[in-house]
Amino acid sequence: MNKFWFLLAMMMAQNTFAQNNANVWTLRQCVDYAMQNSLNVQRNTYNVENAEIDKSQAWMAMAPTLNAGSSFGYNWGRSINPVTNQFTTREISSLSPNASSGVTVFNGMRIQNNIKASTKNLAASEAELEKAKNDVILDIINRYLTVVFNKELVENAKFQLASSQQQLDRTKKQVAAGSLPISNELNLESQVATNELNLINRENALALSLLQLKQAMQIPASQELDIEIPALEPEDLILENSRDQIYEMARQSLPEVKGAKLRVEGSYYAVKAAKGNLYPRLTLSGSINSNYSSANDEPQPIISDGFDVIPTENPIGFVDGSNSPVFGYDARFRSFTSGYGYREQLKDNIFRQAGLNLTIPLFNGFQARANIRRQVINQRVAEITLKQTENTVRQNVETAYNDAFAAAKTYTSTEKQVKAREEAFRMTKQRFEIGAANFVEYQVAENDLFQSKSDLSRSKYDFIFKKRLLDFYQGKPILD
Repeated sequence: MNKFWFLLAMMMAQNTFAQNNANVWTLRQCVDYAMQNSLNVQRNTYNVENAEIDKSQAWMAMAPTLNAGSSFGYNWGRSINPVTNQFTTREISSLSPNASSGVTVFNGMRIQNNIKASTKNLAASEAELEKAKNDVILDIINRYLTVVFNKELVENAKFQLASSQQQLDRTKKQVAAGSLPISNELNLESQVATNELNLINRENALALSLLQLKQAMQIPASQELDIEIPALEPEDLILENSRDQIYEMARQSLPEVKGAKLRVEGSYYAVKAAKGNLYPRLTLSGSINSNYSSANDEPQPIISDGFDVIPTENPIGFVDGSNSPVFGYDARFRSFTSGYGYREQLKDNIFRQAGLNLTIPLFNGFQARANIRRQVINQRVAEITLKQTENTVRQNVETAYNDAFAAAKTYTSTEKQVKAREEAFRMTKQRFEIGAANFVEYQVAENDLFQSKSDLSRSKYDFIFKKRLLDFYQGKPILD
């Protein structure tokens, strides 16, 4: 037995040392860490970014389009000169730059309704992100309080074990002195073993609750974690507002209700945008292009309608009876050559175009009407989702209100019970020490006290969480 108690003391000391050196987290730190690592929060964050892109794209649909391009070709054999549109058999290269622009003048207000729908959807995505964050906060608070509750149960179990061990030590001395029978010692040893097992069970429950808190925070189980015990005491046990008043506050403050309403409003504009496909579409367009051909870039003779008279260099004869030479004259046409380069061709071949295009939808395989029907169905589904969300919130508020009301009554009753059983245990302990009470009476009084303290801890933290939950539904901050 001495070796057993020595080993138990060493284990408890090691456990205490490890807890003292563990990383102690506050409730705020746990919530912040869980918020940063929550996959659901990250997913909703990306949903918000996608909604922002959709909204930006809807606005940019009002801006004119502008596109530029160019084409280059190389032809040989019999082909058409793209500049002169004449046949040629020469090898030529051609270049045709172009630019075009267009703007929608009217399309049944489809662009404007898409802008309104995307704006509502963005606000709904932001509300859904807030809901995801609130879910993380509520989950971490619940798990955190569970750890605190289990810590108190461990302390109660340690107190019970210490009390029974103290009583066993006293009884051993009395048995050794012959004032008490050996059966009292054996009964107390059995009670100590029972309390040891109860302490182990409480410690296992504490370890499990810490593991669940780590998992909710996305922390590996191997990482050390301990929490700070906050000074949590039940607030005013009176519930000021009725369940209907709290529900109305929840409808105005909860992001899931706001998000569902915004989805309904967005679906309304989506239906109107789909109906825009039934109206004529008027667009204004314009373009500019030019071209160049290498066939026109080579030197070309340009012949005038006159000629130059140029004397010959060598005489063509002599004057009769003399040595005087006679020179002739050559008549040559005046000519010159010139190249037709990139700049000149591109400048001279510019072509501009502008026009209004009217498109009247007559028949398109019922695609427009099918899309309208889909959007109407989506609107009905959004309305059902809103009603379902409001019903869920109402049920949650009613359940939380009843739980808080019951927890307040339970806490008040258990608090009185603990005081009564503390006094009963004190009196039974005194009677047992002087031999006026038997072991069964002592054991019952001790177990009743331990159970009532456990019930008090459970009811205290249950009421604290339920009251915080009601504050949350009323739009009050649940984290200080």
